[in-house]
This record gives sequence, structure tokens and C-alpha cells, in this order.
Amino acid sequence: MQKQLLLDMLAQNQTTCWSAFDIVNLENGSFRLNQQAASAGFMLRHVGEMFMLFGLFFGLPTTVQNTTMGQSDTGQGEDIAGSRQLIEQGYDRFHNYIDVTPDSAWLDPVDTPFFGIVSRMRLFSHVLYHNAYHAGQIGLTIARGH
Repeated sequence: MQKQLLLDMLAQNQTTCWSAFDIVNLENGSFRLNQQAASAGFMLRHVGEMFMLFGLFFGLPTTVQNTTMGQSDTGQGEDIAGSRQLIEQGYDRFHNYIDVTPDSAWLDPVDTPFFGIVSRMRLFSHVLYHNAYHAGQIGLTIARGH
């Protein structure tokens, strides 16, 4: 049952977040809430990169490099299709990971630089939160930005 719960959580996150991810396009990808804020395209790229990089903590290798975390927005989000592809790959990778991971392994400790040692389950919940947080920012930026 735990596996199905995790798959349902991932599926709901995907459904909810894509409502924001899908509205980013070439016309509004450069929208910002203000001059200091990141653009919608940059945030989309950040979600994709971090989704793949969070996978490293779960033993999922990637060649994706961080160009957004801790960085200023200098146009990294211009490749909207590429950013969406990273996000789709992230959802697919975590879906497969859930499928092959035994229930007991979700309590195993993971050492992170931002939370210290946490369970895989707790880190997984943060990945979903991270996606949703930035999906909300993207939606607000598209609705109110320019």
C-alpha cells in the first residue's frame, strides 16, 4: 500500500504543478514580478534541474548541471521545451524509483547539505514541496508579472 500512496502523491504533484508549468511559453517566459525577481522561464528551469539533482540523493545519476540554484537569472530559462523535458524526466525517474524501492528503504537516512540527515521519505516530500512551491511562483509571475 505504501508504494501506491507514494505513486499517488507523485501523480497528484505532477497534475497540480503542470497547470503552472504548461502556461510558460516564449512570450511570457521572461515575465518577472519585479526587476530583482527571477523570470518564469528561469524558475521552470530551476525546477527541472533540481528535480534531476535531488535524484542524486536517491542514487539516481544525472549529467544535469546546476545553472540556477544560488545563481542570478541571466537567461538560463530561455529553453522552455528543454526545461519541461527535465521536469518530465524527473517525474519518470521518481516514478520508477518508487516502483523498485522496498517500503522499508523509505526510512533509510540520507545525508543532505540543507537538512542534515533525514529519511528518504522526508526528502521525497521535500522534492514534491519544492515543485509545488515554484509552480505557485510561476503561476503568480505569469498572472501578475511583465
